[in-house]
Amino acid sequence: MNKRLLTLLFSAFCLSVCAEVNYQVIPLPQQIILDKSGQFFTLSEGMTVGYPSGNPQMKRNAEFAAEYLNLSLLEAGKKGADVNLTLGLKSSNPDDYAINIGKKGITIQGASPSGVFYGIQTLRKSIMNETGEVRLPYAWVSGSPRFGYRGTMLDCARHFFPVPFIKKFIDILALHGINRFHWHLTEDQGWRFEVKALPELAQKASMRPRTVIGKNLYVNDPAVALYDDTPETGYYTQEELREVVRYAAERYITIVPEIDLPGHMIAALSVYPELGCTGGPYKVWEKWGISDDVLCAGNPKTLEFLKTVYGELCDIFPSTLIHIGGDESPRTRWKTCPKCQAKMKELGLTKEAELQTYINKEMEAFLAQRGRKIIGWDETLEGGLSENAAVMSWRGYNGGKAAAKLHHQVVMTPTDNCYIDYYQLKNQNAQPLAIGGYLPLSKVYSMEPVPADLTAEEGRY
Repeated sequence: MNKRLLTLLFSAFCLSVCAEVNYQVIPLPQQIILDKSGQFFTLSEGMTVGYPSGNPQMKRNAEFAAEYLNLSLLEAGKKGADVNLTLGLKSSNPDDYAINIGKKGITIQGASPSGVFYGIQTLRKSIMNETGEVRLPYAWVSGSPRFGYRGTMLDCARHFFPVPFIKKFIDILALHGINRFHWHLTEDQGWRFEVKALPELAQKASMRPRTVIGKNLYVNDPAVALYDDTPETGYYTQEELREVVRYAAERYITIVPEIDLPGHMIAALSVYPELGCTGGPYKVWEKWGISDDVLCAGNPKTLEFLKTVYGELCDIFPSTLIHIGGDESPRTRWKTCPKCQAKMKELGLTKEAELQTYINKEMEAFLAQRGRKIIGWDETLEGGLSENAAVMSWRGYNGGKAAAKLHHQVVMTPTDNCYIDYYQLKNQNAQPLAIGGYLPLSKVYSMEPVPADLTAEEGRY
């Protein structure tokens, strides 16, 4: 075998075991500048990661990098690492990062520890499908998230997900640079949050004996309706919730908890029927949809109940924003409820929608005493926004635009772009049952959160 053939065989072997990567990941970095030399840095298992001393967050970042990239951890402050994590990137955005890949190795620099973490995730995504040695082109890669709030919601009320699943979900969010986990904890179909002052609430309201199969077809005809008789149960203890909060915070994710009010409260009413306008009886819903039965706005016990629940919520979740729901809350019962009508007369209100604003303002004041702000779905606009409320716009863009024009903070979540539980193919029969709609991933990715018809000032919100 001649020397040239040996060289060719060796080159082919290297190509088969030394995979080349690129930096075209999601979300796409702001800059990817490849070095003109065309050279590569080879990263292999057992190489080292270094980090500055005296910073627990940077140590944790280094531990993440070692885990993700199969590296060994150097002693804090020790020089000579193959992958160096550093601070000092000059930027007003704490989540900014820069990655330099060159002859001496890889340096990930951040404007803060969170920026370093996001840089690690970008590097991780660049090579995560490869095994063995990987060749990284010499390059300068930098990222600067456009929005301070980058969130994803998970509904654990209609269907309960255990803590190990929640942690895996958080890991996926962290991988994609998401920094808010909107946790939907209560619904008509189940209550998943332990309230120690009200122990029966989670114990009883978390139990759903059966669940309608599919959508609500024939649900009002017991002779025809089909149900899954497997009980749906489960709730999170406060100890479990605190553990999840800690787990998320280590990955630079803030959990925004949601306890829906005044609607989507059938599960709670099943335990405390006196909080409803009719007095019940109520039972945890076994179907989907919107119920006319909501919390009674004229009953003083309603606010007592809510303050107890949200008070304990604040003890667990440090998020400045607390989600109060506010969506899909019919005023049908309020129109005929003597207590609600008396409260309207007392407050000088002219329409039932203003009763919801009354509750929102009461809760806003209560939460403000604890250093918190409320955020609610765009229906909260209908009776007038409370002073410092943020709006999550799900019924298209109009609610968000209206709130921005009033200089209220907005999170855009229009169904047509953001409800990723919709069908992803036009052929619905080829997919598992979904709530409805058609939303290909390309439409999710191409969403522009800031409407073009807002002014520059309005767009800041």
